Amino acid sequence: MATRASYFKTPDNLSIRYASYVPDGPPPAGTVVLLGGRAEFIEKHQETIDDLNHRHLAVYTMDWRGQGLSSRLLEDRHRGHIDSFDRYIDDLDLYMQTMVRPNARPPLIFLAHSMGAHITLRYLRRSAAGVSGAVLVSPMIGIQTKPMPNALVRRLVRLARRANWSERYIPGASFYDPEQKPFENNPLTSDPDRFMDEKQKIAANPDLALGGVTYGWLSAAFDSIDAIFTADSWKNMPVPVLMLGGSADRVVSVPAMQRMCQRMANCRCIVLENAKHELLKETDAVRRQFWGEFDQFIEEIK
Repeated sequence: MATRASYFKTPDNLSIRYASYVPDGPPPAGTVVLLGGRAEFIEKHQETIDDLNHRHLAVYTMDWRGQGLSSRLLEDRHRGHIDSFDRYIDDLDLYMQTMVRPNARPPLIFLAHSMGAHITLRYLRRSAAGVSGAVLVSPMIGIQTKPMPNALVRRLVRLARRANWSERYIPGASFYDPEQKPFENNPLTSDPDRFMDEKQKIAANPDLALGGVTYGWLSAAFDSIDAIFTADSWKNMPVPVLMLGGSADRVVSVPAMQRMCQRMANCRCIVLENAKHELLKETDAVRRQFWGEFDQFIEEIK
């Protein structure tokens, strides 16, 4: 496998880390743009990268601004912050134009998780040309705010912005502390080994760690969710989409995912039973279901 890792510069002079993994042998059977979620980083998805390479698919991936080993946006590098999700979309657009599209062998497919799936959806409304399909895993189309009502949380976020608290942690959020994230009752995965994998990689390189979100990040997320649902052109987007969620997801809204899929011209939505938020880090049984659906989707769009 040929691996390349480097950085590209954004117009606002940030460094965005990216990597590519091209399988050995004949030319790849296609190209996958793998995009992680909030607080994630390239190394977390090594198992998925290997699975894709074993399917003889080239993989291109990146760390979003403000996380992983890309430039952080605040002096406190643990604060998950952004002022607008448009920044993420611009970074992805630049990455696609300069690094991916010039080198990609068709079909060109997105595989994106959570926040990455959200950003992918918005990017595809801007630039869908040449994209053969998108697999969106637990897409962040609606955020679960229980036990507080969503409307109340949104109101509190608006008040915080008016008070110039955008760079403060939201209540309950803080710096990354692995001791505060036990496996028991975690919202991400039912698999203890894959749960520990992320912690082990951060222990090996603490610069990968990211804590909770700021009021600014949450405000930007709500604004971007609203932008998705108020857009009226989803029926015109030509890219086939497969959305997958977990019935036990406590992070994002599965009903919001289902509603969004219904608005699209060519979208199939699947809910995997007893699966939590991180389907690609779930148990072997859940992952087998996921890869079965993924392989079928790839065959359909070739």
